[in-house]
Amino acid sequence: MKKSTKKFLIILFNVLAVLGVISYSLADRYLIRHVEVADVAAVSAAADPAVVTTNEQTVAETPTPLEAEIQEISFDDWNYSDGSISISISQHSSGSGRNALTYFIADVVVSDATLLSNAFADNQYGRNIIENTSTIAEENDAIFAVNGDYYGFRDDGIIIRNGVIYRDVPARTGLAFYLDGTMKIYDETQTSAKELLDEGVWNTLSFGPALVEDSVAASNFDVVTIDNNFGNHPISGKQPRTGVGMIDANHFVFIVVDGRSDGYSNGVSLDDFAQMFADLGCTQAYNIDGGGSSTMYFMGRVVNNPLGRNRERGTSDILMIS
Repeated sequence: MKKSTKKFLIILFNVLAVLGVISYSLADRYLIRHVEVADVAAVSAAADPAVVTTNEQTVAETPTPLEAEIQEISFDDWNYSDGSISISISQHSSGSGRNALTYFIADVVVSDATLLSNAFADNQYGRNIIENTSTIAEENDAIFAVNGDYYGFRDDGIIIRNGVIYRDVPARTGLAFYLDGTMKIYDETQTSAKELLDEGVWNTLSFGPALVEDSVAASNFDVVTIDNNFGNHPISGKQPRTGVGMIDANHFVFIVVDGRSDGYSNGVSLDDFAQMFADLGCTQAYNIDGGGSSTMYFMGRVVNNPLGRNRERGTSDILMIS
């Protein structure tokens, strides 16, 4: 074998080896499942004060006053009521062509803050574990759900779900839901998961940015990025979006905006999205994961039209009423 040929083969082998390592590293970071908690439901049950453990089995305590409040269930394609939960969804459309806009507002009132909860894809916590919002909702008997913050795409943030701490790596502006029915925007870097839990936090989301604080809509969102992961991109400009706002304790508003579909809906800017929540009377509002993830589920169906193609994108978690 000629020296030049041998040298070429060695270089080729080394290049292929490097490409193989890079490919595996990317797959390991973004595709291969890394399960850290295999049964989230069991962890949540152990932390739930409404469940007690005996030597034989785990059993529920005597029904609480909340359970006794449930009355006759009334519902249709856009509304639900049972005495403890009230959900009303409306669709809004305007414009045409590249100015077309379609979005959905869910007005939600609950009698107890824990009725607004979280669920993970496949009942597991970790990286690269995803299912469609509707699938996670159905697996958890949800009445209503929206996509969450896609915590699995990043490895930082404060993640508290249903009263359990899963991650404590402060990084950005977060959102906390409290057991008194309120929600608050906060700086993750100025606190810890344990401190938040001690203050009565039930769930947190780590995405952003903040849209409304103290009834005032935020503005001037120039270039907004949530993390520096490969494949991440700025979320400014007109985009499909999901957000949650609070009007009063235990009274929430969810908005899902469809986008990237000429003639149907091209999405909204963060400035306009913030104003939507302010116009509805929200005192606090927060942007959640959007784009192809933006999904609203209600009573067995996907209410919106993800990306104008009726095709959901897998996500790692949802917010739900179940």
